[in-house]
Amino acid sequence: MKWSEISIHTTNEAIEPVSNILHEAGASGVVIEDPFDLIKEREDQFGELYQLNPNDYPVEGVIVKAYLPVNSFLGETVEEIKLAINNLMSYNIDVGHNKVEISEVNEEEWATAWKKYYHPVKISERFTIVPTWENYKPVSSDELIIELDPGMAFGTGTHPTTVMCIQALERTVKKGDEIIDVGTGSGVLSIASAMLGGKAVQALDLDEVAVRSARLNIKLNKVHDVVSVSQNNLLEGIDGQKDVIVANILAEIILRFTDDSFNLVKPGGYFITSGIIQPKKQEVKDALIHAGFEIEEILLMEDWVAIIAKRPEKEAL
Repeated sequence: MKWSEISIHTTNEAIEPVSNILHEAGASGVVIEDPFDLIKEREDQFGELYQLNPNDYPVEGVIVKAYLPVNSFLGETVEEIKLAINNLMSYNIDVGHNKVEISEVNEEEWATAWKKYYHPVKISERFTIVPTWENYKPVSSDELIIELDPGMAFGTGTHPTTVMCIQALERTVKKGDEIIDVGTGSGVLSIASAMLGGKAVQALDLDEVAVRSARLNIKLNKVHDVVSVSQNNLLEGIDGQKDVIVANILAEIILRFTDDSFNLVKPGGYFITSGIIQPKKQEVKDALIHAGFEIEEILLMEDWVAIIAKRPEKEAL
């Protein structure tokens, strides 16, 4: 089978929305080539091993790559991708060079391309993300392993927004909690929630491709008895208060359902948000406070922000 590699030269700010556009266009995952990865300091406490080739990275900006099957609709799909990326500018998102290139690869090269960029990464005190083809042995008895295959899922679970969400879940999820994961994508946050002791986890995503991918990953990690996946638009039609709601999506989307999240979180419960770029931090923070939340903690990683907000035990009169 022939595959087409679509390569977009853009900015760090645009990584998440561009990745989402590619995902919605039918890509099974994305590869991100960020030159910052070559120079940034790693936290030794997590013990990651990195083998990066500078020739694989742009001099400036970032390259986001995805793979689409070559068919009669490819040209139309590419034009739709270009239009969607151009529309990001209406949200004041800097798309940088916005250069789109297409090349053809065969299936064997496509499979190799994934493995070139994806290795086990310890992302927090307890969690390690491991690709399905790697043989990995836990280094401690309390280490939690999440297996993901970027060939069937959106994202690799190691983007800063995902890492911060998982770290926030470690701080907030207690055994027996009920959790909602809004915009689940690969399902990685739902998987983490279940592994941390969540009793019931609802994974929601509007994209049917993400729903299928999440179900596969959730079954792969043997938490399908705890996690249910369904196609849903944010929190529409969801009933019953939960202990934790987590949403790793664009700031513009988070702003649409802060009130709904407040109503669906139990008093004393948490709303974890990420996918927020630095310039949007104050706007999201203000919206959360206006909805009634208290800001418990703000996490920062590279140019990204995650916010842990808490619904007060007792409401103000």
